Parts: sequence; C-alpha cells; structure tokens
Amino acid sequence: MAVLASRRALLQAFRLHTAERAAVSSGPGRYVFSSTGRNYSSDPKDDLRVRYLDGEDAGIVVIGINRAKAKNAISRNLVKMMFEAVDDIKNDNKVRSVIICSLVPGIFCAGADLKERAKMHQSEVGQFVSKARGLITELGNLPVPTIAAIDGAALGGGLEMALACDIRISSNTAKMGLVEAKLAIIPGAGGTQRLPRVVGISLAKELIFAARVLDGTEACRVGLVSHSVEQNSSGDAAYLRALELAREINPQGPIAIRMAKLSINQGMEVDLATGLAIEEACYAQVIPTKDRLEGLAAFKEKRRPHFKGE
Repeated sequence: MAVLASRRALLQAFRLHTAERAAVSSGPGRYVFSSTGRNYSSDPKDDLRVRYLDGEDAGIVVIGINRAKAKNAISRNLVKMMFEAVDDIKNDNKVRSVIICSLVPGIFCAGADLKERAKMHQSEVGQFVSKARGLITELGNLPVPTIAAIDGAALGGGLEMALACDIRISSNTAKMGLVEAKLAIIPGAGGTQRLPRVVGISLAKELIFAARVLDGTEACRVGLVSHSVEQNSSGDAAYLRALELAREINPQGPIAIRMAKLSINQGMEVDLATGLAIEEACYAQVIPTKDRLEGLAAFKEKRRPHFKGE
C-alpha cells in the first residue's frame, strides 16, 4: 500500500509534477502547478492549484486553494479559476473522484474576501454572490464523488463550499460555521438550504441564528462531517484521510458510481415512489455497459476487475 504523503510531500509533489503536466496541459482550461512551493506567490494564477494524480491514483483530482495572505478567502479570481477547474473535471470521463483541500496550514477557507467586497459598489455585491452561488452549485452537480478535506477553519462561504461536496472530512481541530449573521447578512451560497439537509432543520437554525462555530469533533457528532481525525504535526490529517477514501472509491465501477450519485441526489428531493423510479432509471443505465460484464467476469474468475468507464 502506498505510503500517504505529508502536506510537505504534497507540496513537493505539486512542484515535481509541473514539468510532467506542462507537457500535456497546455490546452485551454488546464492548470499547471507553480514551482513556487510554499513561497505563497501573490500572483493571482497561483490562487488555485489543480493536480491530476497518476499511477495507481490516476482518476483522483486534487484541487488546492492557495491564498495564504487572504486566508483562502473567496475572491473574484478564485471563483473564476474554480469555475474553469470544475468545467475541466465535468468534461473529463477519466476523473473518478475529486478532493478539495487547502495548501495553507490552519485554514480551509475563511469565506468571502471581505476586503475585496468592501471595494465593490453595492450593485456589484449581488452579482458576485450570484457567481459564487453558481460555482458552489456547479461543484455540487459534478457527476463524480467530491470530498472536502477540512484541515482548518471553514467559515461562511468556505463551509458552504464544503457542504456542496458529497463527503466532508475534518481534523479534530478544524473550525466550521456559517457565521454570516455576525455581519448582519445570511448565508448566500446555499448554506440555508444545504445545512438543514445535512444536520436537520432545528439544529441548522440554531447554528445559523447563533453564528456558532464547531470544532471537528463536534461537527462529526452532529453529522456535519463524516469523519473527524486527529490533526498531525504537518497539519494535513483530513487531506490524508480524504486521499485514503478516494483510493477506496477509485477501483469501483465509474459509471456505477456516477449513477449512484445521481440517484441519491435526485431521490432525496422527491417522495419515495418517485425516488425509486429514479433509481430504476439509473440502474437501467448500467445494464448495457462493458464494465458490468467485466465485473461479472472478474467475480467468476476470482480476480480484480479492470473497469474502463465503458
């Protein structure tokens, strides 16, 4: 089994991967990792780093937010770059799962970039929030499993981004909350809708009304995150657990996983009878696939299946 890298090793991998991705990533919308490492360049193009893993981890995409000076706050540029990254992933059938993490120790995402927002005209604020909401919706609509690795504070829009993911994993020291009421506003990128669906209506109201912040252990207890892991010395425990989970997902039938996600997501919004009809329709999509026949053959021959997403 591959040894899980520390955050330092992850950043080193970002650096080492630059030349390799440069050879194949020159097309529009693709990202090449900066060689700046932890120098935290102020260059806007370094705000987001996207890595397509290879080897046994091929199919896993790691989206790393990298705005250290702004505590990974959501800016216009970050929204633009994330839209492009999500678009790339959506149109790549080889992607099996996505991990969203931070490359900045101690922070996942502090929410909206309030310094940038303070410079906006009032008419621009609504447009920006609408774009941020659209981005988080697109993230939630990705056809593959998405995992938020929360190794630090995820506040406001940062938590809303994590709530749009299928699975959330946090360190025990992480801090999470929809704290917009402290600024006399409300969550505007899906928080009032997604949080109740995750933790229940009454608790969601309490957390939003009180602008309460939970640590990773409390978040796991109430179901806000699936796993809370003890933070390590390199500050990337949640990322490492997310990578383990992505590696569990990777070998499964990719079309089946996509159909399972679609069935669950759509089924949760309707009554049971309609949900069962949705499941039936999604099941029908996997019957004619080559992967299904490969799965049966592998089971009969007592070997590991080799799924191709066909």
